[in-house]
Amino acid sequence: MDHIDILGTPVPNAGPVFFAALAIHITAGITCVGCGASAALTRKGSPRHRRFGRIYLWSWAVVYVTLTVMSTIRWRENAHLFVIGTLGFTAALTGYANRRHRPDLHILAMGASYVLLLTGFYIDNGPHLPLWDRLPTVAYWLLPTLIGSPLIARAIARRRHPRTPAQA
Repeated sequence: MDHIDILGTPVPNAGPVFFAALAIHITAGITCVGCGASAALTRKGSPRHRRFGRIYLWSWAVVYVTLTVMSTIRWRENAHLFVIGTLGFTAALTGYANRRHRPDLHILAMGASYVLLLTGFYIDNGPHLPLWDRLPTVAYWLLPTLIGSPLIARAIARRRHPRTPAQA
């Protein structure tokens, strides 16, 4: 299958359904990354945190639906991305379902869903990104987890042991 070059990135020429799904996928993915980071950086339980979290979850749903369409069209090339996406969206749903009664699981699952979102992105696009194109392939698989895991652990620890104003 041939490719089309879009802004220096080779995109499979897999037909109009694939391109439409890809356009929606990119838009939803960017929304997901922005809202996920915003939710993580806002005060937990605040209206802003909840709003960004809901948008994150819905964006993830769109990412997953479009990923499913693109993976169906190009299964052999995208099966591994479909597995990562399935794990990531399942983690996001798990995190959302546990937002009230199991906050540690909420943080862990939402953080894992974000890490998996970035992992899928870097596995698929890392070889075409400046600086990332110099890294070994294993880095695309491991760096999001190596960076995200301590941040998730820190968020859980901070929830369990909040600082008093005198400690800040």
